[in-house]
Amino acid sequence: MDPVAGLLAGFGVILTWQNIQFIFIGSLIGTLIGVLPGIGPLAALSLLLPATVALPPVGAVAMLCAIFYGSMYGGSITSVLVNIPGEAASVVTCLDGYAMAKQGRAGAALGMAALGSFIAGTLGIVVLSVAAPALGAFAIRLGPPEYTALMALGLACTILMIQGSALKGAIMIGAGAALAAIGMDIITGEFRFNYGSIQLSAGIELLAVVIGLFGVSEILLNVENAARGMAVKARLSGLWPSRVDWAASWAPILRGSGLGFAVGLLPGGGPVTASFLSYAAERRIGKDPHTFGKGRIEGVAGPEAANNAAVSSGMIPLLALGIPGNAVTALLMGALIINGVQPGPTMMTDRADVFWGVVASLYIGNVFLLILNLPMVGLWVQLLRVPYSVLFPSIVLLAMVGTYSANRNLFDLWVMLGFGVLGWFLRKLGYELAPLVLAFVLAPLLEQSLRQSMVMSPDGAMIFLERPLAALMLGAAVLMLLLVAFKGLTVRKLGGTT
Repeated sequence: MDPVAGLLAGFGVILTWQNIQFIFIGSLIGTLIGVLPGIGPLAALSLLLPATVALPPVGAVAMLCAIFYGSMYGGSITSVLVNIPGEAASVVTCLDGYAMAKQGRAGAALGMAALGSFIAGTLGIVVLSVAAPALGAFAIRLGPPEYTALMALGLACTILMIQGSALKGAIMIGAGAALAAIGMDIITGEFRFNYGSIQLSAGIELLAVVIGLFGVSEILLNVENAARGMAVKARLSGLWPSRVDWAASWAPILRGSGLGFAVGLLPGGGPVTASFLSYAAERRIGKDPHTFGKGRIEGVAGPEAANNAAVSSGMIPLLALGIPGNAVTALLMGALIINGVQPGPTMMTDRADVFWGVVASLYIGNVFLLILNLPMVGLWVQLLRVPYSVLFPSIVLLAMVGTYSANRNLFDLWVMLGFGVLGWFLRKLGYELAPLVLAFVLAPLLEQSLRQSMVMSPDGAMIFLERPLAALMLGAAVLMLLLVAFKGLTVRKLGGTT
């Protein structure tokens, strides 16, 4: 379908009173999550995932996407006013945003953060509308061998995106794949690894795993390091930036948009990496780099544009290829699967209404967030006074209700709580949880396409070498693994010489 025609069809799907409500609620919750330190979009999405089970697929995913990029907007408020990033991507905004607030220019910093995010988000969505269908049209011609190579490449990318120990990341990927194997064999229909348990015969519920690993473990960590709400003393005025501010910021916004979009396409890139790279680029390009961190509006405009552009571009590999590039898009993929929609090349033909409806919802959500963040900023900062002793028990209760309501199965509650404690323990030991979820989602797809490939091949595994695209993707996966191994050996050698 032509991108323009597809986008118009998407607006036809999304512009219903019900879907508009879902987007507005998602934008509202996302901003709230961004404002409240210590929760973050990952925990929020995992906790709210059960609420989408009863919703139509378009409305469910549109709401979750709005929560994701809404938290990018909301995170800048606390970064500027109290020097506390509401979520990880807003860490860089603290450097110059808080300095501007101390100079009495909090309004200008918040205004530029919101407007820069809106511009970058809109530009990113325009490119998404064109790039995703083109990539999907190419990928739809792939067969099981290419899908196998694509999933293998996705798992290799998961290892590449790990920030800490590659060995720990590989262990988590193995654990995710092992958990995905529990239940009924997708080809033969036989039960495996259920150890005679009726509850395990259907496999482990993705919803319970995600809520436990990210939501409950995040709450446990925050309770352990409980922070008190901080009163905001900064005076808010002049939210619309001046001509001087625009003159200094338009180029950083455009650079941040381009850089963020490119980073968001990469596995593990995401808003956090994009914001840090944008700040580093502005500091290198800008005049008087030593003044960054002392109230330069470029240090707010560039990173805020970058993190929102990365959100838009991160949807391309998810929707067009069915490969999530980070933990948040893995949760969005889980939401699609739970709602009966398989993301990937066939999504644009089999469920064009969902694909174009979600893309169109991003345009509407950006407008809502601009409205919510500029006039209502004074209201949002009052939420910083909510005691964590009240906030976190309420979240745990909602998580338990949501998990149970999905299947009305008490066993899922035990799974959620068990993975919550496990996630808290693993994070204390320095393990990243995202690779486990990514492997849990991708492993069944890899297994299915691999076994289909072996059935259709008269020469066994040679089919992956005989098909050029499959061989190319497998070669890229091997290259990534070698790169990770080489990096690990280099670090060890350098560590041994110090």
